Amino acid sequence: MSATVLGWDGPAPTPMWPPPRAEHPREAPCNLQCPSCGSANVAQVLGDNGGVSYVCTACGHIWS
Repeated sequence: MSATVLGWDGPAPTPMWPPPRAEHPREAPCNLQCPSCGSANVAQVLGDNGGVSYVCTACGHIWS
C-alpha cells in the first residue's frame, strides 16, 4: 500500500527573502521605524551599558 500526503498540491512554495515589509501599524509611533529600510518591525533591546537600542527584525539594522 502506498502512502498519500493529504492536502499536498505540489512542491512547497519558495520562501521569500527578505521577508515582505509589514505596514506601519496605526498605534505604533512613527519614530519606531527602521532608518535603514523603513520597516515598522522594530524590537527594543537592552544595550551594552544599560542603555536602550533598537533592532530591525526585517533587515537586521541596529541603532540607539
